[in-house]
Amino acid sequence: MSDASTKENSGPMLAADGRPLKSSLARALRMQKLRALALVAPLLLFVLATFIMPIADMLFRSVENQIVSETMPRTVVSLKDWDPEKSALPSEAVFEDAYYDLFIASERKTVTRLGSRLNYEMTGASSLFRKSGRRLDDIGEVYQKQFKKIDKDWDKAEPWAAMMGDPAWISAQEAWSKGDGAQPVFKLRDGVAAALPRTAAAYRQFAIYQQTEDNKSPLKEEPWSLVHTALYQDLSSQNVGSYTGPGADRLQVLADAVKSPDFKTISFVDGFADVDEDWVKPDIWQTIKAFSPTYTSGYFLNAVDMKMTPEGAELRDEKERLYIFLFKRTIFMSMVITISCILLAYPIAYLLSNLPARTANLLMILVLLPFWTSLLVRTSAWKVMLQQQGVINDVLVWLGLVADDGRLVMINNQLGTIIAMTHILLPFMILPMYSVMSTIPPSYVRAAKSLGATNWTTFWRVYFPQSVPGIGAGSILVFILSIGYYITPEIVGGTTGTFISNRIAYHISSSLNWGLAAALGTILLAVVLLLYWAYDRIVGIDNVKLG
Repeated sequence: MSDASTKENSGPMLAADGRPLKSSLARALRMQKLRALALVAPLLLFVLATFIMPIADMLFRSVENQIVSETMPRTVVSLKDWDPEKSALPSEAVFEDAYYDLFIASERKTVTRLGSRLNYEMTGASSLFRKSGRRLDDIGEVYQKQFKKIDKDWDKAEPWAAMMGDPAWISAQEAWSKGDGAQPVFKLRDGVAAALPRTAAAYRQFAIYQQTEDNKSPLKEEPWSLVHTALYQDLSSQNVGSYTGPGADRLQVLADAVKSPDFKTISFVDGFADVDEDWVKPDIWQTIKAFSPTYTSGYFLNAVDMKMTPEGAELRDEKERLYIFLFKRTIFMSMVITISCILLAYPIAYLLSNLPARTANLLMILVLLPFWTSLLVRTSAWKVMLQQQGVINDVLVWLGLVADDGRLVMINNQLGTIIAMTHILLPFMILPMYSVMSTIPPSYVRAAKSLGATNWTTFWRVYFPQSVPGIGAGSILVFILSIGYYITPEIVGGTTGTFISNRIAYHISSSLNWGLAAALGTILLAVVLLLYWAYDRIVGIDNVKLG
């Protein structure tokens, strides 16, 4: 054979279109994968939007803690240097930062949200912040009233705007009307920030707030008392002679008055003490400092009956511990409900799988009938039946099994929850069992009996092992459903038959403590996954079948 023919035979195999066969096959396989992905893409997007994203949001909410740092940014920074062990209270500078932060938060209506957040960690914080938001004006009014007494123009809008605003901005603002849409962007006058740094910053926040959130012109609105406080601080701490703009003469007169011993002042510490005595106690500052990071473990600590303190995490007082007890109760009662469903469902499923198809289908309708009835209606029916004057107690009294004055208490307790939930979840146990039992060949049982096995031996050694996968599937289904139920325990459980899910629902809908609800939900999810892993290790998830 010639060298040319050898080279020709050793080359790559070609497809009908002249391309290398390997690349053509890879291209065809890639196209098949893309088509398959396009087919399942809607389902993947649905699962992502309805399952993955809510779980991810829950995980984020359980550690998210941005409200403290966003509402009190200056205070959070200044509190980093405060050591509660060295000084009982933070410095005057911290109180000053808190004053500016809380005043602005009060104007923006976010101080209530901050108080509600810290109230989860310290009882009384919510009312403290609401009260402070209303009374922080008192500090600024100490200076505002004296400025007005010296010169009435200090209590008017236009002189302030002329002193603080850039001339071009003032002209544009004067030409603006409410029908024009967005207002001209506020701009400080050149040199005013150097002469009056605190005042310029405070007035700028005031002007932007009026423009963007109240849709009002700063030329017509007198400044906050916060701006007067900032002006006092500037006048008392530095020379304002460098300012030569509008109102420079009035500003100099005010500067001379501020330096007079007759001018009345108030420290920020005393101002906060006048608002509420709790501000001069270390507890509130320790709470703010502890929960100032953007992310926190505080929700998870609360979810396991612990709390965050300056010394670290520690258990709550015994009378305040609730959630660990609720977790234990939830798992215990879910297991009892699962076992009850197994004991009731197994003979029913066995009967259905061994009856003629026509009879079995008729009885299956009765099994499925509860699915066609509202969960709320079924639960309410049990509430009526389980009462001491209800149907069940009346029948027991009529039969003479129970004395009329000794009627059973079966409602608003754990027994009521177990009975109602067993009835509600029973079909979820019957269906997997029936689907597995119906596939067990009857010939196995006949063969065992023909070899001399008794009915019990045949059942226990031949039939039951083949039905275990159905028991496993039903058990997982019922247990996971029961561990997250909250409607039925809420209606028939009372105070002793409620689950952890009822507490989660309470924090979501009533207390609005979504962070704690997310932490409790995350722990519940972790418990379910842990039990699922343990079941897989002990029984084997491969042995679970639905038919």
